[in-house]
Amino acid sequence: MSFRPRFQINPVLLNRVEAIAVLRERIQRAAVQVPWIPALQKDSRVRNAHSSTAIEGNPLTLEQVRAVEQGETLPVPGRVRREVVNYFAALRHIEKQASTKRLIHDDVFRLHKIVAGEVMDQGEAGRYRTIRVRVGEFVPPVPEDVSGLMFELLEWWNTESLLLSPVLSSAIVHHRFETIHPFADGNGRTGRALALWDLYRRGFDSHHIFSVDEFYWEDRPRYYAALDAVRQNGDDLTSWLEYSAEGLQKTLERVWQRIQHLAAASGTKKVVLRPRQEQLLQLLRVRGNLSPRELWDGLGISKQGAMDLLRPLIKSGLVRRVGTQKNGRYVLK
Repeated sequence: MSFRPRFQINPVLLNRVEAIAVLRERIQRAAVQVPWIPALQKDSRVRNAHSSTAIEGNPLTLEQVRAVEQGETLPVPGRVRREVVNYFAALRHIEKQASTKRLIHDDVFRLHKIVAGEVMDQGEAGRYRTIRVRVGEFVPPVPEDVSGLMFELLEWWNTESLLLSPVLSSAIVHHRFETIHPFADGNGRTGRALALWDLYRRGFDSHHIFSVDEFYWEDRPRYYAALDAVRQNGDDLTSWLEYSAEGLQKTLERVWQRIQHLAAASGTKKVVLRPRQEQLLQLLRVRGNLSPRELWDGLGISKQGAMDLLRPLIKSGLVRRVGTQKNGRYVLK
């Protein structure tokens, strides 16, 4: 057998997806200033780390999570801090792996080990469960079926999901992972991280500035009810996709508001990023620095094309060249 998600594209879902597309396009084409992206990325990481761990019962406030991210010492239990530190590490991991084309079991194991390391109540981080578990009234599949079900999910994710909007595919991955519940502990945080990873690797959140988990955290009872509703409706995912799309739409609306706030607060010159320039900046974020040859090979363009992209970025201060004239490399400023 293979995994075949069941859902319908109804008017409600279609309208959500269309509204999301408009918002994303507006954000992508927004006038981007030098300090904006790092500030929004940092804020998004904090909000994601706080929300995803809080859903699972972590008591730290948003400001306390921000303090943890800054390396401050807090009078809290070690495990409480560790959960947050782990999730920050998981977010950095999927940002670095945003260009991964095909995910396998080992990728899921590695992510779970980062998320759940030293905070497991039962089982072992980075290994599928060998025990039966219960989630409220729901009883996930028996341990013997977990590996096969995850193989089917990964096969679908790597192939057929690419035919869908990432708005839908990320939500489907999220729900199916939680249904399989492949690990003894840490499934919620790992599943939400996987859904975010899908948005990254599909290029939907190329700047890594969306914090969808914040929507789930703000009304946890509704989040859990939306997950359960699929099982009550004979595994029809339509209501879950509607709910997830609503969350993504509200997330993008908040991002747009934050961008407008940053625009109003800043008086420096704006730089409008073209799609190729966004790809160039993402390459530099992932690799750290690139030689001219590595840069134009990575983008699949000519030397002249790369220089046309670089000049305005260098002039605006987003990118700078370091090293000698002969052996220089480009880095983010």
